[in-house]
Amino acid sequence: MRGDHHARRLGLECDIEMMVAGQAVHRDITKHAANHCAQCLLHDIVIGNQAIRTLITHPRLVDCGGSKIKTLVIAKCARVGIAAAMRTGTISRKTNETSIDVEVNLDGTGIYEVSTGIGFLDHMLEQLSRHSLIDLKVKAVGDLHIDQHHTTEDTGIAIGEAVLQALGDKRGITRYGSAYAPMDETLTRCALDISGRPYFVWKVALSMPRLGEWDTELIEHWFHSFATSAGITLHIENLYGSNNHHIVESCYKALARALRQAVEIDPRKADAIPSTKGTL
Repeated sequence: MRGDHHARRLGLECDIEMMVAGQAVHRDITKHAANHCAQCLLHDIVIGNQAIRTLITHPRLVDCGGSKIKTLVIAKCARVGIAAAMRTGTISRKTNETSIDVEVNLDGTGIYEVSTGIGFLDHMLEQLSRHSLIDLKVKAVGDLHIDQHHTTEDTGIAIGEAVLQALGDKRGITRYGSAYAPMDETLTRCALDISGRPYFVWKVALSMPRLGEWDTELIEHWFHSFATSAGITLHIENLYGSNNHHIVESCYKALARALRQAVEIDPRKADAIPSTKGTL
């Protein structure tokens, strides 16, 4: 029985590879969607793969029929490295106060290259990238001879805009995310909804005027700018903690983990927008 299952599984994988490569398939591949072998592939290959939705509109899938078999084919394409475009966003924001270039890849591995001129902000954006697995490039030049307000605000806006661009029509995303981030004596909670309706709740108290050279009153402003430009409902609450560095870092790490959940593709609804309205 196990040998027969394995043979059918290999047969499906072979058919998928041949079809995507444009070769003739000797049997109707849509029939695979109803058998147990196809369901195993759905769970074994698709789960957690961010390339799942990128080939939904591939011309060779037009006549396949059925969302399940589309999902299987897309997952196999990602596995064998066939034309799986990533969800990326690129923003260049230029004003009289700042010049900011941002690149994000939602399907990345947490690789970052960050330079804002504000050391502690750089450190936080590196944490955001590493723990969300979103690749992040930020190059910001601002009027720091005045203060850090414009650079902080515009960096949050640009990163949010890049994330929004990378999300596209938000088809297939999990949409909601939440996370607790402990850091020594500190615990922070983040909950978010990629809703298209920006809203921001900040329940964090900081007792120091600066962390490094960064004015701590600007930290809330960064989160607000990010949530607004990304179209996210974002709630951040520090439950307890005493060290200001730990509190702020746990806020960014909680956001990162919640964002990682929310942008991931739901393998059961990879071709659907997660809203009864049909749009986000």
